[in-house]
Amino acid sequence: MSENDWKKRLNVVYSTDPDFRYRTEEETGTDTLPPARQRLKVWLDRKRRAGKQVTLVTGFVGTEDDLKELCRELKSKCGVGGSAKDGEILIQGDFRDRVLDLLLKAGYGAKKAGG
Repeated sequence: MSENDWKKRLNVVYSTDPDFRYRTEEETGTDTLPPARQRLKVWLDRKRRAGKQVTLVTGFVGTEDDLKELCRELKSKCGVGGSAKDGEILIQGDFRDRVLDLLLKAGYGAKKAGG
């Protein structure tokens, strides 16, 4: 029954071939680059946040789980909240220098950008 999941077949034209098998494209997850090959940028962002400041880390290349793990480490070492999604890490408050220092000590290629 799992082969015949109708949600995966939305927008598919009907086939008259009795041997037709619908093939879903398997998403190829991007492998996480080693820390030395990552090129992270650390920003201070205030846009669309009601004047509140957040430290934004962009440029992460890898799986969502590795991104969330890095976010968890940064949040715990800064002692603040935040989130990780869409390849970005948000840390509440202005922690650019501290986050940059933590990333460099962990071996990531990171630099302060904009802001």
